Amino acid sequence: MKVTPLSIPDVLMIEPQVFGDERGFFFESFNQAQFEKATGLNINFVQDNHSKSVKGVLRGLHYQIPPKAQGKLVRVIQGEVFDVAVDLRQSSSTFGQWVGEVLSEENKKQLWIPEGFAHGFLTLSDTAEFLYKTTDYYSPMYERSILWSDKAIDIKWPIIDIPVLSAKDKIAKGLYKSEIFE
Repeated sequence: MKVTPLSIPDVLMIEPQVFGDERGFFFESFNQAQFEKATGLNINFVQDNHSKSVKGVLRGLHYQIPPKAQGKLVRVIQGEVFDVAVDLRQSSSTFGQWVGEVLSEENKKQLWIPEGFAHGFLTLSDTAEFLYKTTDYYSPMYERSILWSDKAIDIKWPIIDIPVLSAKDKIAKGLYKSEIFE
């Protein structure tokens, strides 16, 4: 497994070792011991989530506030998405900044997004299936959303048309009107 810090160093790109031949491929999508050794993190994942989206669907920017904040290990098993993490830690030197990466079934890359970040993705392919592990359970009472198009963050989404949004994402607040982390 290869681990690369992104421009916000707490967000990590994880590239598994893939073994392939004419029959197909094999890789360990998650191995606790290897994850800890490669990242230096001792993380306890408690929930796995699986979503499917059609082209143009934008999910996010979602996060949970303490005491139910979540770290996420995300990957795509079918299709392609543009995946984004936004630093919501007010004390961080990268507060309000974002990183984005294309995750796909072909590249098999994963992102580690720690607590204190909002997360979202835009589906680029006709459909995409997205899997992610979380460090705390889903808790609607602590869930928050930030507007995907907030000018204070200025994410450069790879879209031309207006994305397909959920009702909650349509009414999300901007960064400076949202609950953030210390």
